[in-house]
Amino acid sequence: MSETRDRTLSKVPAVTLGFWIIKVLATTLGETGGDTVTMTLGWGYLAGTALFAALLVALVVAQILSRRFNPVLYWATIIASTTFGTTMADFADRSLGIGYTGGATLLLACLAAVLGLWYASERTIAVDTVSTPRVEAFYWAAITFSQTLGTALGDWLADTGGLGYDGGALVFGAALLVVVILYYRTDVSRVLLFWAAFILTRPLGATVGDFLDKPVAEGGLNLSRPLASAVLAALIVAAVLLLPQRAGTHPTARDARP
Repeated sequence: MSETRDRTLSKVPAVTLGFWIIKVLATTLGETGGDTVTMTLGWGYLAGTALFAALLVALVVAQILSRRFNPVLYWATIIASTTFGTTMADFADRSLGIGYTGGATLLLACLAAVLGLWYASERTIAVDTVSTPRVEAFYWAAITFSQTLGTALGDWLADTGGLGYDGGALVFGAALLVVVILYYRTDVSRVLLFWAAFILTRPLGATVGDFLDKPVAEGGLNLSRPLASAVLAALIVAAVLLLPQRAGTHPTARDARP
């Protein structure tokens, strides 16, 4: 009985309101945490990217080897992916010299390629089906590219778009509101809406994180990056411990399709 039950559970959490609360906190921490290492501590974008890439790979391997959903391990991996996304996007945009537009375009193409390969392999990209090593590999690759793309989009809108960090946060917040309305008022694919929301919460967190720690002259509050990161980390720990955390139920092949 227990083995059958384990096989019907996803290796990722059920998508609930608590999931999105922790996700936004994690993406904001990814921005302030990544900037702490690359800017405040002076590691630079290349070294910071290498550090968080190694951490992300280790946590993804642990996640895949885990036999069932583990909330602490899962959210630690999400934080690693969003922090890596911050440093990787900054490295691509600034150190490689391709700019925010070029970086966002390249990352969008990478994400589309991963989701396309995932769908070609499994005939679905529904997150509730994440229960095998192959699907987990697709899932974490898509998560990482979406986190990195979100960072690039947030920076592009705030800087190149001229909206500033508070303006960018309002735009992405409004876009998320549209996704919520579509979820409750239409029959648009829930799989499509999940990935749209997942991508949009990253630039929302990125712009909020930048708003917290950037200089006042650049439209930020000039808060200490390490302090902001510590507060956000404490909030995430509290949310993981206090908000309900359960594995998503593995759907049938028919239900999983978008």
